[in-house]
Amino acid sequence: MTALEELLNYDLPKDLIAQELTEPRDRCRMLVLHRDTGVLEDKFFYQIAEYIKPGDVLVLNNTKVLKARVRGIRQTGGAVEILLVRPLPENQWECLIKPLRRIKADEKIILNGGAEITFVQRMDHTAIVQFYMSPQELDQYLNQWGEVPTPPYIKRKVSFEEYQTVYAEKPGAVAAPTAGLHFTNELLKQLEESGIKVTYVTLHVALGTFEKLADNWQERDALHQETFFVSEDTIRIVNDAKRDGKRIFAVGTTTVRSLESAAGSDGVVKSTFGDTSLFIKPGYTWKVVDKLITNFHLPQTSLLLLVSSFATPELILKAYKHAIDERYRFYSLGDAMLIL
Repeated sequence: MTALEELLNYDLPKDLIAQELTEPRDRCRMLVLHRDTGVLEDKFFYQIAEYIKPGDVLVLNNTKVLKARVRGIRQTGGAVEILLVRPLPENQWECLIKPLRRIKADEKIILNGGAEITFVQRMDHTAIVQFYMSPQELDQYLNQWGEVPTPPYIKRKVSFEEYQTVYAEKPGAVAAPTAGLHFTNELLKQLEESGIKVTYVTLHVALGTFEKLADNWQERDALHQETFFVSEDTIRIVNDAKRDGKRIFAVGTTTVRSLESAAGSDGVVKSTFGDTSLFIKPGYTWKVVDKLITNFHLPQTSLLLLVSSFATPELILKAYKHAIDERYRFYSLGDAMLIL
């Protein structure tokens, strides 16, 4: 078995699956992996300031998690559960709907609280529905009537505030960009005051982030689509830093996907709004990101392929074995890894 196969199929003791965030958030553990030497260091997250220099750029994803699970009633009187998956143009959404097979095109569904949506069309496993409210109105509606769609491996009810970064601003995600959960306002302020540039992209995390790899992933060139935006301010900060020889620290795989999707073959980042299906796996040529802050990911996922591309499968496997031996906490609410 190769290192990549062993990594993709690693076995995790269930008691290492984190069920709650460390408090304060920046007191979680952080495993530091040095790609040039293979050295591993056991640190705490607030010590990240030791590794970022003045002039370096820290890029975070400021998407805001929606209370994306809502319930309603069909015209026939049957109960419906809807999980928003991905925003589409003109106030439409791709959704998971239970039950899906009996709902017909143009059928109206009345959601809790009285909001009305229309079933537009069925996809392979999802559906498209039409909302009749602006994104801001939808955010307000979901705050009142929606439920937080936490991953199934979290066995407790997670509060809306806990499953949200402290800098969340742009509503649209159905899952948190979890590498950013470790930052506190105080830590971000400390980093900025030390001369580190902090900037943001927006990528609305979709449910595809949790999907297991398809059997033919080696032949595939694209992944699930996610909507993202890289602003003029961010590209100026990133491109200036790259030109001046400073380093780009990406917070999370979603930030990686945004920056690398917005970059040309010359490594210059362009202001972009659209969908990305970028699939980063071993053999990918990195264009923008120099350092990566991430969490410990589930087996058989594209996220493990991404971090294996950034380091090597051998180094990531070494780091994961160390993390298990040292009883780091895994997955969305768990500890962090800094790959230098």
